[in-house]
Amino acid sequence: MNLAELGCIICRRPAEIHHLRAGAGMGMKSQDLIPLCPEHHRTGGHGVAFHAGPRTFEENFGTEKELLERTRRALEEEDQRWGR
Repeated sequence: MNLAELGCIICRRPAEIHHLRAGAGMGMKSQDLIPLCPEHHRTGGHGVAFHAGPRTFEENFGTEKELLERTRRALEEEDQRWGR
């Protein structure tokens, strides 16, 4: 499964890929990516979009590290669902 196919980790709408910032807690590996819809990623404005205000976004939806862990769990569930 393509990570974007999972859908936004917050709302499950079609997603694009967000690359975690250096120092976000996981060590910046190539797999440190989370799926976010355009609104939660960049177009939703302050308090909604990560890039409009990371601190407020994280207060509202969780830290990048927390969202990465949620993404990994969702991928594991999909793998189990499809027997992979």
